[in-house]
Amino acid sequence: MITPPSRLSSLVRAAKKFFVSAFVVLAYTAFVIQQHFAGASAADTAESTPAPSQVAVNVPPATGAAPTQAGTLPPVDTARPAATSRPTATSAPRGQYTDGEFTGSVANAYWGEVQVKVVIQNGSVSDVQFLNYPHDRRTSVRINNVAVPYLRTEAIQAQTARVHIVSGATLTSEAFIESLGSALQAAH
Repeated sequence: MITPPSRLSSLVRAAKKFFVSAFVVLAYTAFVIQQHFAGASAADTAESTPAPSQVAVNVPPATGAAPTQAGTLPPVDTARPAATSRPTATSAPRGQYTDGEFTGSVANAYWGEVQVKVVIQNGSVSDVQFLNYPHDRRTSVRINNVAVPYLRTEAIQAQTARVHIVSGATLTSEAFIESLGSALQAAH
């Protein structure tokens, strides 16, 4: 049976759309996998320092209650496996900062302000503490319960303010990068 030309051309167009869509999905999947393994290799190159089992993060309770004394809560567990030290071209140079504690500028995150304090020991970032962040709405609390520990860990591993933006916490992430950048600038 011979199909009419108009029907044949519509089948060809449908097949092209299918293959283009499949290519886009496969390319995106390959990108995500590459990013995942690039993040794993970055963690492998981080300096081998014992990670604290708990880190104090100023995240208010999810009940919407106001934070107590500068938002202090029970510590959030951000334990990570110890990384092995392998120098690579992408690892940040160690000993690039002056030891001490440096407070970053206050950055606007639309739903609140973000301010961090960075602790430098032996010329490297050893801790990043949130002094302020959006926490007066339930949504902000939920978002920042995830974003705050992630951003802190990323900054310590990267030894710079160039960290990945947390999906769903873009405004907090950008304000974190701004505040951390100013603190690290003061530490130079």
